[in-house]
Amino acid sequence: PQVQPFLPQWLAEPRRVQKRIRDNLCPARDVPGIHPRLLKKLHMNGIDSFFPVQAEVIPAILQSAASGYLLGQGGYRPRDICVSAPTGSGKTLSFVIPIVQVLLDRVVCHVRALVVLPTKELAQQVSKVFNVYTDGTGLKVVLITGQKSFAKEQEMLVQKKVTGYCSLADIVVATPGRLTDHINQTPGFSLTQLRFLIVDEADRMIDDMHQNCLNQIVKAAFQGENYSGSSMLFQRTKPGPLTAASSCSPQIPLQKLLFSATLTQDPEKLQQLDLFQPRLFTSVYSEKNRDGTETDQDTNNKYTLPEGLSQCYVPCDLNSKPLLLLYFMLKMKFTRVLCFTNSREASHRLFLLVQAFGGVTVAEFSSRLPPNERKRTMKEFEQGKIQLLISTDATARGIDVKGVNYVINYDAPQFIRTYIHRVGRTARAGEAGVAFSLVLRIQERRFLRMLRDAGIQDIKKHPVKGNSLKPLVQQYEGALCKLEKTVK
Repeated sequence: PQVQPFLPQWLAEPRRVQKRIRDNLCPARDVPGIHPRLLKKLHMNGIDSFFPVQAEVIPAILQSAASGYLLGQGGYRPRDICVSAPTGSGKTLSFVIPIVQVLLDRVVCHVRALVVLPTKELAQQVSKVFNVYTDGTGLKVVLITGQKSFAKEQEMLVQKKVTGYCSLADIVVATPGRLTDHINQTPGFSLTQLRFLIVDEADRMIDDMHQNCLNQIVKAAFQGENYSGSSMLFQRTKPGPLTAASSCSPQIPLQKLLFSATLTQDPEKLQQLDLFQPRLFTSVYSEKNRDGTETDQDTNNKYTLPEGLSQCYVPCDLNSKPLLLLYFMLKMKFTRVLCFTNSREASHRLFLLVQAFGGVTVAEFSSRLPPNERKRTMKEFEQGKIQLLISTDATARGIDVKGVNYVINYDAPQFIRTYIHRVGRTARAGEAGVAFSLVLRIQERRFLRMLRDAGIQDIKKHPVKGNSLKPLVQQYEGALCKLEKTVK
């Protein structure tokens, strides 16, 4: 007999969020509790209605800080919140708005919110959004990703005065490595007043063994520092059983907010995060039919894909892969294509080959390039100056690239999560998009099984006949000779 997995109640009975973004927009002023100043800001930025995730999560976070940021509602510690929703469903705003609002009335500057993200690009993107909404409020947002020198970042974080150190940041947006360095090496950088810890792309943070980083943050948040300037009144004790002693002084609770497109369902992994009475908001679930029964094919749906996405795969052999890419670009006239390879070397080689072939404006995006060049490439791609962007998985996570019409998996992804994040770069925020995967014949069975196991049924086979590639062969062989010289 099969043993049924036992899930904790919060995982088994999550709060369900509508999947269909366009049909379920909620006017911003109908979401309870948002400050008029922020509504005005949203309106100025062209946002008058929220996506389903935002409409559910914003009030939940606001409510958990309804009695100021010292205590949760009714004097209880606020519950941690997990959000699992597909890429491009508006997760960033759903924590930016409530955090800015909760901190609006703060008097003394301390680090009260910390956002941890796996990559520099993502961190820049999030800090940009924070800057838009904190503009004119006096709240200070500091980005630490190691793009500036360590000393420069220290100057942005703390200032030394006669009375001791004082913080220059209310909200810190950081990548794990750099953050750990500051916790250990920057005198006066204190997380003892931290109220919100936001972990974006949470599953990757758990998997990549940044776990240690999370432990360090929590440890730093509960350190009773005795240096002058930190009053002993709001001394934080490690959360434990409620006793008369532990409830006699007001404490700043530390609330964790986890966001991901592929939040793990593995209770053991989530256990490491040490969550307090968590609530889960998810749009990853199976839809019910009219009569209340669940639709069959959806019961094992672990992941949701954007609804405007069409998926195809092209069976091929190794030699014809570059030809297929050129065929799509030149004969099928694809524009704004984001093409993924499995390694930096592969993406560089493919970039040189397409460049040598000519006729396509192409660029590469990988960790070989310096940050300012990556930024420029991304901008030109968004403006439509570059038709084909060849990338490693560096862009697959969370990066919001405007106007991608096609995603091409030049190398078939090894893992289902990689696939979900890659194809999620197109069809964002309710738009339409197409994803093509070039699959070698020997990989075909494994690839389809991987999708089937994840409940993805609607991928179509899209064979391309050899004859249609013939006209490209002569020029392609010329390009290969050119490439050989370049490589030498």
